[in-house]
Amino acid sequence: MAKIAKRVAKANELFVGKANISVEDAVKLIKQAASAKFDETVEIAMNLGVDPRHADQMVRGVVALPNGTGKTVRVAVFARGAKAEEAKAAGADIVGAEDLMETIQSGKIEFDRCIATPDLMPLVGRLGKILGPRNLMPNPKVGTVTMDVKAAVEGAKGGEVQFKVEKAGVIHAGVGKVSFDDGKLAQNIRAFVDAVSKARPTGAKGTYLKKVSLSSTMGPGVSVDIASATQA
Repeated sequence: MAKIAKRVAKANELFVGKANISVEDAVKLIKQAASAKFDETVEIAMNLGVDPRHADQMVRGVVALPNGTGKTVRVAVFARGAKAEEAKAAGADIVGAEDLMETIQSGKIEFDRCIATPDLMPLVGRLGKILGPRNLMPNPKVGTVTMDVKAAVEGAKGGEVQFKVEKAGVIHAGVGKVSFDDGKLAQNIRAFVDAVSKARPTGAKGTYLKKVSLSSTMGPGVSVDIASATQA
């Protein structure tokens, strides 16, 4: 425990006096402070000027990060017949219908993304109380209810990230790994911020992007200059 505490204290020292810095400086700082024995995820947190309790202020969407996430995504697909075969050929990890529903109802959820063809949504709807709280419920707004299961599976496997604002008006997501090249991380961060910016709801008033922060899985966080995060 003493070694861990010393490592954390050393990482925290690097962040003293650092705030509202450029994306590039934040990436360097986070990589310098990351000292876990695994490849930590670089995480982004965005504070938005919305109240998601109101339907016209809900923020959700999906973005294909230009350099992927570095994470292996397990994909489950609800489909039958030719669409089931299409999903398997595209690389889906689990494909099924009633059998998949029963597996999920038994508490066995071995996937990170769930996709469904529209005709199977009445079946998937029975799983709302299980999949909903885990943010796994297929939704046409983020492309996970679709007849083009091939594109949906390939997108999920290729680095697509879904986002949804939480009750406090915050969005969290992983945007790459500490092992990524600095430039690729910066590209991913700006692509994510751009997608959230474009998803601004009609009911949002005043300042929309209030704060952007970055951290690694086990490291401290640092706020990023919003102008830097929104550069093209």
